[in-house]
Amino acid sequence: VRVRQLAPLARDAQRVRPQAQAQPAMHVRQHLEARSALVVAAQTCCLSAGTSSSASSTPTTGKGISQPVLYAFAMSTTSTAGEKNQHADVLVVGGGPITSNQLTTMRELAGLLTAYQLALFANPVAGPCPSIRIIEQYPKSSQDSYGRAITLFPRSAELLDQLGLAEALAQQAFACRETAAYNTRGEEVEGRGWDFMRSMGEGKTKWDFALVLRQKYQEEVFRTALREEGVEVETGVKLVDVVVGEGVKSTGWKVLATLEHLETGVKEQVRCRFLLGADGGRSSVRRLLDIPFDGSMTEDKWVRIDGPIKTNLPKPRAYVSLESPTHGNVLWAALDRGATRIGFAFTSERQKAYAEFDEVAAIKEAKAAVKPFELEFESVDWYTIYVVGQRIARRFSFADCVFLAGDACHTHSSGAAQGLNTGVHDAINLAWKISLVLKGVADSSLLATYELERRPNVEKLINYDKDIARLMTMQLPDGWRGNPQADPNEVLGIVLAEAASFSSGLGISYSPENTQNPLNYYRPASLTLDKIQPGQRVPDVVLQKPGTFEGTRLHQETPNRGSFYILVLTGSAYEQIDKIRRKLSQTRLGHSREIKWLTVVLGEWPAAYEILGGPAIGRYLCDRDGSGHANFASYAASKGLVVILRPDGWIGSILPLEPDSVSIIRSYFETCKIGVP
Repeated sequence: VRVRQLAPLARDAQRVRPQAQAQPAMHVRQHLEARSALVVAAQTCCLSAGTSSSASSTPTTGKGISQPVLYAFAMSTTSTAGEKNQHADVLVVGGGPITSNQLTTMRELAGLLTAYQLALFANPVAGPCPSIRIIEQYPKSSQDSYGRAITLFPRSAELLDQLGLAEALAQQAFACRETAAYNTRGEEVEGRGWDFMRSMGEGKTKWDFALVLRQKYQEEVFRTALREEGVEVETGVKLVDVVVGEGVKSTGWKVLATLEHLETGVKEQVRCRFLLGADGGRSSVRRLLDIPFDGSMTEDKWVRIDGPIKTNLPKPRAYVSLESPTHGNVLWAALDRGATRIGFAFTSERQKAYAEFDEVAAIKEAKAAVKPFELEFESVDWYTIYVVGQRIARRFSFADCVFLAGDACHTHSSGAAQGLNTGVHDAINLAWKISLVLKGVADSSLLATYELERRPNVEKLINYDKDIARLMTMQLPDGWRGNPQADPNEVLGIVLAEAASFSSGLGISYSPENTQNPLNYYRPASLTLDKIQPGQRVPDVVLQKPGTFEGTRLHQETPNRGSFYILVLTGSAYEQIDKIRRKLSQTRLGHSREIKWLTVVLGEWPAAYEILGGPAIGRYLCDRDGSGHANFASYAASKGLVVILRPDGWIGSILPLEPDSVSIIRSYFETCKIGVP
């Protein structure tokens, strides 16, 4: 009875979306109180009736100590003096920078981006919205530094665009399409440094350039978007302990997190279903759970310094590589708001000249690094000196309820400009999976695919970064088998060019041959794919809208809202559509909230009915000249195809355009343990 009394209150609180920005915290507080009361009442009823299969459980603490406790304790709202208790479906740790004296390590946007997606994907019409909390240890006063990350490559921009964020970033960013490289004599040389950026993504995406925006401003965009979804970052809140209960069902309240409010000293215990550690290279989540951080740090130190400048460099507003005999391969990057970043190796010999490395020293070394060109800083926005290293967490998750993302999961140098991009990929791969599990649509086993998909790409980046870091400090890669007298600057240009597809993000894929991962289902034996494969990025083809024939793009028509898309490419096999429609009518695949259908009709027609003999399956678009079809397979314009698109924009499966594919689609979701009607 108590559950029935509280349920409407919880639903109302969860569906609240602040109409104004004035009191977002109040809405969150109301929501948490209602949800907490409902969960406790439900658990009490289960225990009283003797129906709980987990009357006791053994939690695992962050220090590996196990101790027996009643599961009822994990749901209790009582607390010791000076403590308060809350509940959250998802607790995100990390929403800003981690600072240490004058130095600032990589800010964590992965936490902000994951929280934003979880809020965005919520559907209050379909059921209760998840409660989300995101905490940051450091107060806003220490979050004003600009941070290291600056560059979003094409695939990251695409992913953010499908979440409705890229336009706000582009309004402030420097769109970098030009590069240059100069040798030690100040002569421009071709094919070196960042030369690959000139043509990356050309003809494949509208985001065929580097979107350069300092992380301070990126963070502001993400926080604003998150606030509009009713979630505020709580600053000055520190995670001090984590306990993960064993014997609790996979989607239950397995995590008990203890937080400390640094200003008041008040502690609170938060029961949550999922905990995300996005709290940087010194992650407290990773440390408290004793997850090893494999890898090593080198003795190499690098410096980065930003600010408005005056110079005689011929192409100052570009991504520039300067081959310095004293400071390695120097980065010169045009930034937002007219600023410039200078980055260089700070050798042990150069370090001996300074008892203390301060702003004056950073400016002096920057001037020396860019010789023979002149450089004057009008002011300095930010500078840092840091140690280069590559490390990766032994595991990306813990007990299927705690996850690591961004720098908390892997760290590397800024040489390849991939840190921010990798965090974006982590967050976008993980968020939709957690969302479907929270909705009860997917089994928690889906979450194991996060590490299955992200780890191989992270390991590839780290190995790649090791070579880049050495080359940028004028050293040949470890295990180099080429000419021992080779110029590291020339080798660097070759390495960067060979990795262009990976660096741009457009070539990042998830292997369909991995039998442990059902998300990327390999084609039926009867189907030959000669363009793209499951597990690869879906092409952003140009299409036309019905009636007006106004141009649009596939990515624009398939925004990421946490749902799958089934793309039906008719080719000239129009007669197959009616057969597929009839087969669909025998199922409820066309009625799932988690699956959206989109038909792409070959040619331009006044109505879909005119050529299909009936309505399109879902919405429809036109492919005027067949170029859209041709991006999927050489024969798609004649035979058609059916393509399953994952929420994150990667291809789940590619199937023949025939009625039997309906059964394969259903089997795909059943194998992935994603429930459909």
